[in-house]
Amino acid sequence: MRWRDRYGLRRLRGNKIAKFDREATDADIEALIAFAKSRRGVEFYVEPETFATDTTAVAVADDGEWTRRRVGSPAVIHKVARDLALPVYDVQLTGYPQRMRAYNERRRREGDERL
Repeated sequence: MRWRDRYGLRRLRGNKIAKFDREATDADIEALIAFAKSRRGVEFYVEPETFATDTTAVAVADDGEWTRRRVGSPAVIHKVARDLALPVYDVQLTGYPQRMRAYNERRRREGDERL
């Protein structure tokens, strides 16, 4: 099966050659879209690429629930956010929202080992 470039991951990434643990796929973008469509008040926070990880985006709902996925480049999540009419922020400029930290703390107190 040939990999489709539905969200412009290849085009928006440019000609840059990178070696990551894995690159963003359509499934990553679709997971962010599904999260955003199934929750209220979602905002996206773009995280910069690191030496080992591709550019990622965190989707945070109004109750603080969140998910993180690879997006390939900031342009990809900006396009998704524009299509969904949702805000997108640079986490290096804004930081994470307080509701996300409060959500994580509630989960820790409840004994969620995933955090």
